[in-house]
Amino acid sequence: MNFARIDLTTLALFVAVARAGSISAGARQSHLAVGAASKRISDLEAALGTPLLYRNSAGVELTDAGQACLAHAQRVLQEVELMAGTLSDFAQGVRGQVRIAANTSSLTQFLPEDLAAFMDEHPAVRIDLEEQNSTDIVTAVLENRADIGVFADRTPASGLQTVPYRLDELVVIAPQRHPLANLSRVAFADTLDYAYVSLPPSTSLASRLNEESARLGKQMRLRIQVRSFDAICRMAVATGGVGILPRIAAEPHARSMPIRLIPLADDWARRWLLLGVRDADTLTVAARLLLAHLRSAQSGAE
Repeated sequence: MNFARIDLTTLALFVAVARAGSISAGARQSHLAVGAASKRISDLEAALGTPLLYRNSAGVELTDAGQACLAHAQRVLQEVELMAGTLSDFAQGVRGQVRIAANTSSLTQFLPEDLAAFMDEHPAVRIDLEEQNSTDIVTAVLENRADIGVFADRTPASGLQTVPYRLDELVVIAPQRHPLANLSRVAFADTLDYAYVSLPPSTSLASRLNEESARLGKQMRLRIQVRSFDAICRMAVATGGVGILPRIAAEPHARSMPIRLIPLADDWARRWLLLGVRDADTLTVAARLLLAHLRSAQSGAE
C-alpha cells in the first residue's frame, strides 16, 4: 500500500463524492475538473489496493471498503482541521470559524441576539450559520458538517453530547374571528376539531404535534402544509385554519396580522431547545467559547 499517494485533497474529494453520490458533483464541490477528480479517485483505489466505489449510470455507491475509507477519511480531515484551528488560535489569538446548524425556532427567537453578543466579544471569530430541520442538524453534527447544533428536544441524538439551551412556549395561532380566538387557554385536544395549517412532517414541531394527536387517538385535520412561520400565519388568516408556533416567533406576526395567540394548556407545549456537539473536548477554542456562551444564555435570560 503506497501511503505517499494519499493526500488531503484526494481524501476531501472522496468524502465529497461519497456524500454527493456522484464524481462530477464531488468534483464541483472540490473545485476540480471531472477528469482530474476521476483520476484522483482511481489513484486512491490503486494506492489502497481495493475498489471504493461502484460506478453506474446514476452515479456512484460506496463499496464496503469505501464505507470504511469514508469513516477514516472524515476522522483524518477532522483532525487536520482541529490541528489547523488550534495552531491558528495559538498564533493569532482566538480566531477562526464556527459552523452552526440551527432549527427555525431558535433562529426566530433566540440565536440572533445571542450570536450578536458573542461576536461583539470575539470580533475575530466568523460564524457560519445554516438553518435546517432538527433531525438534519443532528446528522450534520455527527458527520462533522457542523460544530454545534441547535435543535428541539425529543429529536433522536444518539452519539451527541447535549445540554439545554433555551425554553420556548408553543401557542395556537387562530384568526381573530375563529371560535378559539377569545379563549385565554386551550388544550391541544380541543383544537383537533379544526382545520390545521402546519409545517412539513420532517420538522420537529410537526413531528411533536403528530405524536401528541396520535397519543390522543385523533388525527390532525391538515388543510395545508407550508415551510415558514410567516406562511402559517398568513394561511391561517386566509383559510380560517389554526396553527401552532413558538410564542416569541409568532408575536411579531400577531402585531401585523388579524390573528390571536392562545396559550396551550398541555405540559409538552413548553419544550427545550438543545445544544449538541460530537465531543466538547475536541472543539476548536473558538467553538468551545461559543458553546459556553450559548450555555450561559439560558441563565442570563431568567
